Amino acid sequence: MRKIEAIIKPFKLDEVKEALNEVGIQGLTVTEAKGFGRQKGHTELYRGAEYVVDFIPKIKIEIVVSDDMVAKVIETISEAARTGRIGDGKIFVSTIEEAIRIRTGESGEEAL
Repeated sequence: MRKIEAIIKPFKLDEVKEALNEVGIQGLTVTEAKGFGRQKGHTELYRGAEYVVDFIPKIKIEIVVSDDMVAKVIETISEAARTGRIGDGKIFVSTIEEAIRIRTGESGEEAL
């Protein structure tokens, strides 16, 4: 099992969610996040005063999938979240040792 974490632009969430649904992903966790990378934030004007916004709003999506679905999920997220501009985000993949469904006690891939 693998955990896929994707950091994307907020306005791309619906597109990514729909694309993942089409490839058979039934569950995911979404968290509002703030951060910066090469983008380094931006400058905004508010009531005539200019100020720097260091942390840019992002969305973090977490999905745990079986090993055979990893490549398809990564491809799906990449295509749906891509705008071609700086700040499109990142995808991280890590190994999950165990998963347990609390309600039924199922474990492993059955719990997904």
